[in-house]
Amino acid sequence: MDDLHALISPPAPTPGRPLLGCSILVVEDSRFACEAIRLMCLRSGARLRRADCLASARRHLLAYRPTILIADLGLPDGSGADLIADLAQAEPRIPVLLAMSGDPGRQREAMEAGADDFIEKPVESLFSFQKILVSHLPQEMRPPRLHTPAQGDHIDPDPIAYRDDIAHACEMLGTGADERTLDYIVQFTTGVAQSAHDKPLIAAARRLARLRAAGRPIGSGLAQFAGILQERLSAGRTMI
Repeated sequence: MDDLHALISPPAPTPGRPLLGCSILVVEDSRFACEAIRLMCLRSGARLRRADCLASARRHLLAYRPTILIADLGLPDGSGADLIADLAQAEPRIPVLLAMSGDPGRQREAMEAGADDFIEKPVESLFSFQKILVSHLPQEMRPPRLHTPAQGDHIDPDPIAYRDDIAHACEMLGTGADERTLDYIVQFTTGVAQSAHDKPLIAAARRLARLRAAGRPIGSGLAQFAGILQERLSAGRTMI
C-alpha cells in the first residue's frame, strides 16, 4: 500500500523546490521571457508547458489542466486577460491564474479579468517568482517555508532565445506588416527588449509607438527601429 501511495501521490514541496507537484502552463509569445520562466520552474521543481498564443493555449486546456496558468497580456491573437476571464468563471477553476506584462499599467485590467495576481516583466528573481506563485497555492500544496537564497537568485536566460525573438520581429516586419501587425510587433519588441535590458531598442520601439499614437509620419521612426533590429540580429549571441 505504501509503495502504491508513493506512486500515485504527488511529491511534497520543499523549501528548496517549493513547486514540486505543480504543473504550469505559460502563455507567452517571447522565447526569451519563456526561457526565464522555464529556468525558474526547473529550479523550483515544477513541470512546464508553453503556448505562444491564445489559440494554442485553448488547445492545451482541452486535454490538460495545469495547477497554475501564467498568461502574458499581449499576445499575437488577443489579450491574455480574455483567457483569464474565461478561466476564472470555469468549473472546476484552475487553482492559480496569473497575468504577466511589461506594462505595469495593465495590472488593473488583469485583476478585473479575474487574475489572482500580476507579474511585472522582466521576470528575473527566482525568490520573487516562487513567492508569488506559492502564496496563491492551496495550503496543502505549499512548502513549510521558502528557501531564501544567499546567492544565485538572478536568472539569466540564454541570449540565443533573445536572438530568436529578434529574428521573429524582423520576419514579421519584413512581410509588409499592416497597421495592426505593426502595433503588435512594437508591443512584442518592447516587452522583449525590457526583459533583456536593451535600452536602445526600448527607446526606438517606444518612439515608434508614440508616432503611431499621435498619427504622425512614422518613416524615420520605423527606419530606426528596423535598423536596430537588424543590428541585434547580426550580433548573434553577443548582443546582450
